[in-house]
Amino acid sequence: MKIRRIGGLTAGLAVGALALAACSGGTTASPSTAASSASMTSTGIVTAWGGEPQNPLIPTNTNEVSGGKIEDLIFAGLVYYDAKGAPHNDAAESISTTDSQNYTIKIKSGQKFTDGEPVTSKNFVDAWQYGAKLSNKQLSSYFFESIDGFSYDADTTLTGLAVVDDTTFTVKLKQPEADFPLRLGYSAFYPMPSKALVSADSVKQYGEHPVGNGPYMLKSDTAWNHNVGIDLVPNPGYPGDRKAQNGGVTVKFYTTLDAAYQDLLSGQLDVLDSVPDSVYGTFKTDLGDRAVNTPAAIFQSFTIPQNLAHFTGAEGNLRRQAISMAINRKEVTDTIFQGTRTPASDFTSPVIAGWSDKIKGSDVLKYDAAQAKKLWAQADAISPWSGSFTIGYNADGGHQAWVDAVTNSIKNALGIDAAGQSYPSFKALRADVTARTIKGAFRSGWQADYPSLYNFLGPLYGTGAGSNDGDYTNPKVDDLLKQGQASSSVDAANKVFDKVQEILFQDLPAIPLWYSNATGGSAATVSNVEFGWNSVPLLYQVHKN
Repeated sequence: MKIRRIGGLTAGLAVGALALAACSGGTTASPSTAASSASMTSTGIVTAWGGEPQNPLIPTNTNEVSGGKIEDLIFAGLVYYDAKGAPHNDAAESISTTDSQNYTIKIKSGQKFTDGEPVTSKNFVDAWQYGAKLSNKQLSSYFFESIDGFSYDADTTLTGLAVVDDTTFTVKLKQPEADFPLRLGYSAFYPMPSKALVSADSVKQYGEHPVGNGPYMLKSDTAWNHNVGIDLVPNPGYPGDRKAQNGGVTVKFYTTLDAAYQDLLSGQLDVLDSVPDSVYGTFKTDLGDRAVNTPAAIFQSFTIPQNLAHFTGAEGNLRRQAISMAINRKEVTDTIFQGTRTPASDFTSPVIAGWSDKIKGSDVLKYDAAQAKKLWAQADAISPWSGSFTIGYNADGGHQAWVDAVTNSIKNALGIDAAGQSYPSFKALRADVTARTIKGAFRSGWQADYPSLYNFLGPLYGTGAGSNDGDYTNPKVDDLLKQGQASSSVDAANKVFDKVQEILFQDLPAIPLWYSNATGGSAATVSNVEFGWNSVPLLYQVHKN
């Protein structure tokens, strides 16, 4: 099997085929221009919008965007993704294989964590072992499923990991997987210093005061002011391509998007990567060439838990179809989002290579109030409906308008009571979802970890997957996911993933809604602002004017 080198990353098969088409936006130059401007740094502190992370900042236990945005700044993984989604080596010197099952990973020598500890291959291996161990209950443990020795049933060691020397380790997978190297820029695969993994107490303490190896580090032990913000300063010892081009980044935690947007307009906030629905029609005029509205790898849905009353078995299947067909997606995206969303036609994203809008069964996403009412009546014949259909959402994320519109559409089409269930913060919503204490449907979706169709499917719908919050399980889906990963090429894998989606359209573990654009912008106080393929701004290259 030939090995191709893509963007500095050595990988079996055509991993580069997964790289995205151009989807960056904003008012800045291309990635090459941004890289060449690294010497044109500024010393000002850049302020960016964010939210209180759900959990302490432990890479293997972070699977939401608020914590992920911070971790991506303070850690350097084996690879990173540029604005277009192409992988480049970061901590890795090389990642090589001859069979897509056995990988040799060499890391660059001389790297250090910000506390002075050298970064070695053992730091990667130990962090992955910790993340995969069942009793540690890490939200991203699913990402290690492919490695030999992984188990969902008992505490085991990843026998497929072996330290060769300080700068080399090997990975043996359970089967050949062509896109394995592409995953390695995700936070689950970040290294951790040895002091963090001494005990359960040390892990807990580390999560509050994380020490990384990336372009930034925490300003001090008190840099994370919970529910207020976190202060990051450049890491002078970081040797990679993402060197800080400013004097630091302060991520400010907002409880409403409206407040963040007003701060952006007044110059109290430099970069905002979301805008409130109240300004969809005006933000381009307000911000001019500093506005961003560009396709991104973001899929929006709501999830109906598998054990929710009236939504199991044949009755549940009918009700899921009925609810999907009761939603007028075009009307919602036109009225509420004003050109910043596109009605979904699958479970992934159009900016990912291999995407298709012709998946069998996708007709269930078309608005048909009459058919929806007919299906609901068939479900009532099995067991009469009672109560209210609710969708949980976080009030600090600007979701109330679309939730109200969607539940009104369901109410009008089916003649039932439907309403939103508001949570004060994203953290509060996620706490109920993670604990499985939420009593209705809930807002869900996916912002890609790496540019692959599989990333939109496996982590959300594979049995036991870390982000499978609805507890969906289907052996056929699990088998097809494994078949797709073991395919001889990315194109072949994508054909298998289309078959996965055909089953998802029958079962509807989540109700697809729309694809999101990256919408946001910057203040006149900064320049060199660029939004990446997954809608996250590349904060390390922002200049404070």
